[in-house]
Amino acid sequence: MKKFFLSIFTFVLFSIVCVAHGETVRILSTNDMHAAIDKMPQLATIVDSLRAIDPSLLVLSAGDNRTGNPYNDLYQPVSYPMIEFMNLIGFDASAFGNHEYDSKVEGLAKVTALSNFQYLVANITCPPETGIHVVPYKVFDVKGVKVGVLGITQVGTLGIPDTHPDNVKGLSFQQPEVVIPQYKWLTEQCDVNVLLTHVGYEVDLELAKQFPYYDLIVSSHTHTQLEGGEVHNGVLITQNGYQLPRVTLTTIEVENGKVVSKSAKNILIDKTIPRADAAEALLKHFKSSPEMERQIGTFTTDISTYDALGVMMCDAWRAELGCDIAFENYGGVRYDVFHAGPITVKDILNLDPFMNTAVVMTLTGKELSDMLVACFKADRNRFPITSGCTAIVTYSDPNKTDIKKLELFAPDGKKLDMKKKYRVMTNNYVASICDSPRQDQGERGDETTSDLIIRWLEKVKSVDYQGRTSFTEKW
Repeated sequence: MKKFFLSIFTFVLFSIVCVAHGETVRILSTNDMHAAIDKMPQLATIVDSLRAIDPSLLVLSAGDNRTGNPYNDLYQPVSYPMIEFMNLIGFDASAFGNHEYDSKVEGLAKVTALSNFQYLVANITCPPETGIHVVPYKVFDVKGVKVGVLGITQVGTLGIPDTHPDNVKGLSFQQPEVVIPQYKWLTEQCDVNVLLTHVGYEVDLELAKQFPYYDLIVSSHTHTQLEGGEVHNGVLITQNGYQLPRVTLTTIEVENGKVVSKSAKNILIDKTIPRADAAEALLKHFKSSPEMERQIGTFTTDISTYDALGVMMCDAWRAELGCDIAFENYGGVRYDVFHAGPITVKDILNLDPFMNTAVVMTLTGKELSDMLVACFKADRNRFPITSGCTAIVTYSDPNKTDIKKLELFAPDGKKLDMKKKYRVMTNNYVASICDSPRQDQGERGDETTSDLIIRWLEKVKSVDYQGRTSFTEKW
């Protein structure tokens, strides 16, 4: 631990610029942690070491703290392990990511009540009866420097965050670009101004263009790994990948109430970082479930793509429910690498962590085609993964801004009949985001889609999906 403290001390000294008669504001930021509880003891060590050097360190999360580890997501109350870790570490504030809503309004109210830190979201309206504790902004006093932090949550094409509409009943949202100007007065009262956003890298680039009076955007949602930070239109933007591969230490120098320099550096979270004792004990407490480690099948080869794992998921659903076709949004596949060997209950709950349930519909080939295109649009221009049919997708350009032509093929290689009716399965989230014309809105089952995969694997025992895909892309 002493050796690590010295390395952090050297890191901090190397990363700052000395300014006479000024003050230094340091912010350690995370994003899209997605219940990475196994890394929280190492994150605790990083924060403890930095706070030993600078007690005024601010620790911020840009949201999606949960959803991605069954030890956290199946705990009651849901997400309590992550809250306890964040409380122990001493987070100062967090935004709401779209996955904060996964346990619905009631679950989110419990999360905010149990948290010792503040949730910051300016573009959400939560009626008092929801019990959700959230404020639009907070001003931190850092050695006499006023640091204003404004929080923003993601709003998708349906006017709500990327979650099932049932999860946000009673809540209302506004687009970020509408709300942010309403708080310009706050930026005039603070020395350092931070946007804590869960909207995605590309959107944050636009926000930097529109609102250059912010010094820093702590970005998230798209899992974009930036090397330290990027400056766009004078605004420093930081973001890291999925499940804590790194955190970012941002150093802002302030002289006479003005920001004179700012920089950001990544801290890699790997096995070389010692694990804090208190956080390690908490981890062992939360991971005391033998059922999670139960083997349900075997991968005979390594699987190293989202496509292959998505095809396996859809094959399982189709087989268990006796459907002709099954499909999943690309973003619903949460792992891209599994090594040959045992498959456990925990592995599948990591792969499909959302507790979605199956929806079975009778669709014509044309209705299915329209639904797949709608899923592509709603899922940030990523074509869905299928079982029971394959696709050739022709885009209008290499950036995949629009689908120019979609061809669907049956397992025998013949084109899917656009007039024929098929029994089609997807999950309740996908059914809710696909705004396409169809007569049958579907019947929702009680079993979770992850339970269907577990049951199927227990029957087939071993699987090999190396190199599998369900669509070909052209432009």
